[in-house]
Amino acid sequence: MTPKLYSFWRSSAAYRVRIALNLKGMDYEIIPIHLSKNGGEQMGEVYSSKNPNRLVPLFEDGQKSIHQSLAIIEYLEEVQPEPTLLPKLAIDRAWVRSIAMDITSDIHPINNVRVLRYLIKKLGINNEAKDEWYQHWVKVGLESIEKQLSNDSRVGRFAYGDNPGLIDICLVPQLFNALSAKVDVEPYPTLMRIFHECMKLPAFIDASWEKQIDAEGSNPVAPPQK
Repeated sequence: MTPKLYSFWRSSAAYRVRIALNLKGMDYEIIPIHLSKNGGEQMGEVYSSKNPNRLVPLFEDGQKSIHQSLAIIEYLEEVQPEPTLLPKLAIDRAWVRSIAMDITSDIHPINNVRVLRYLIKKLGINNEAKDEWYQHWVKVGLESIEKQLSNDSRVGRFAYGDNPGLIDICLVPQLFNALSAKVDVEPYPTLMRIFHECMKLPAFIDASWEKQIDAEGSNPVAPPQK
């Protein structure tokens, strides 16, 4: 039975899982969940009965399901260890997870679409203030990750060594969001170098926005690699 991934083309969390599945070479079926059409399909009874937190992604493997992108990726790593997405040494695995969580726990949640909608619709924040909020927290997060990766000997062609892994899986979708929001990425040369290396790989390209069956637009344009 082919696993199913409930996804939205622009969801960075779903994008992470698509990359991981592609890197693993695993077959899967995309089930599109439109996050804004008709108030958001994730809010409907059919989907919310499957995933009560009413977010994407949701991964169904047979009769079992898993939500939260990092939990899904860790599951994929356990059921199909090769090619690995995590280092062998425990200290290095912890380091990789910490950078990944800097993105998925610190940057992404406070800039999530539902948070931005709440700022506007419930708190009366105007679009200019909303954009300032977004840019501030993205820049704070990316600056931290740039500092961590720019001087660490574990960084190679990718964020850890010369093979793509968990940090890259989380970093590329976040940079897609930043580029789409017109964030100046020039202060993050290490991150953008890694981004361009990732975007040479079919696993990342095929998981990207414009390649999805529910795509409604193109990938954001990144500055050329220096």
